[in-house]
Amino acid sequence: MDFELNDEQRLFRRTLREFVDREIVPVASEWERAGRCPAEIVERLKEMGLFGMTIPEEYGGLELDRVSFALVFEEISRGWMGVAGLLGSHSLASWMIARYGTREQRDAYLPDLATGARRTGIALTEPAAGTDLQGIQTRAVLADDHYVVNGVKTWITDARHADPMPVLVKTSAAEPAHRGMSLLLVEAGVPGYTVSRDLPKLGYKGAETCEIALRDVRVPASALLGGVEGRGMQQALSALELGRVNIAARAVGVSQCAYDAALAYSRERRAFGRPISDFQAIQLKLADMATEIQAARLLTYWAATRSESGTATAEAAMAKYFASEVALRASVEAMRIHGGYGYSQEFVVERLYRDAPLMAIGEGTNDVQRMVIARSLIAGIAKVGW
Repeated sequence: MDFELNDEQRLFRRTLREFVDREIVPVASEWERAGRCPAEIVERLKEMGLFGMTIPEEYGGLELDRVSFALVFEEISRGWMGVAGLLGSHSLASWMIARYGTREQRDAYLPDLATGARRTGIALTEPAAGTDLQGIQTRAVLADDHYVVNGVKTWITDARHADPMPVLVKTSAAEPAHRGMSLLLVEAGVPGYTVSRDLPKLGYKGAETCEIALRDVRVPASALLGGVEGRGMQQALSALELGRVNIAARAVGVSQCAYDAALAYSRERRAFGRPISDFQAIQLKLADMATEIQAARLLTYWAATRSESGTATAEAAMAKYFASEVALRASVEAMRIHGGYGYSQEFVVERLYRDAPLMAIGEGTNDVQRMVIARSLIAGIAKVGW
């Protein structure tokens, strides 16, 4: 049993950490408040090859192991979680195309997705269908050699930049509903595909989050992911498993940032003639934060490792559930340690407090994660212990 990163992973983490400290941390708070798109950072992510982290080497990607994949989201989220969002949906959609796409689809998209020349996202959620994806209303009707798509998708990251955008649709009225669901790769600029509005958010700034409308959008039949109808739900859910490792790692990064800020402040802030770190009440908070963060990190790396060798539905759900709850607690405790200053935009913990809740909601709410875990335990798919 080994709880250490290997040499290659340690070097990779050091490179990421230096990049984040040099190019993201100094600008994150200012750009976040201004609502500025971090275009310069995106270019650096391209140069580092991070848009290709889930793409096979034969197409120019990094094809990272899953722990290194988690390290990317942990370290970048430690600097600014919004920037991690620019890579999140892209990495999941790229992985889906690499795993399920036809040879023609892989050849057409993966080389440019690996370099970031193309970006992508994933359009699953609808105004009336989030957790219940089988309740989506977006329809795709095959007419000759094209699908005609109509519907609305919401909470879509990188909607303006995605090319292609995998869109979950109903291609038939089969029962149960998931048998009639498919994914279509909708290319940018196609008539009828519009970004109808940007969604105002509490946090998670930097990454655009939009609603898109599809009105009589004509998509060639060759854009059906994998070339076979009825597999869209399975394809999407397998990507969401990887997405939960991504979210868990983001939560660890936000938690680490909160802890680092709280520890530094407790050493500097003086009350009654002493640093507040001398007081037991502060020490207990720091001890709880440190313990929970390390537990969340190990759980996340474990889930990432398990997903490398096959299905890790329960493990990914456990990691996402626990790590996101830790992020919520860590951001609140960091604010309490800062006192009134924690409520000020002059300190980073205010941003962390707004960013942390997304991880408890995104990629399936935490109540859904608990249901996934419980069902896996009851079915004997997962167990507690070795």
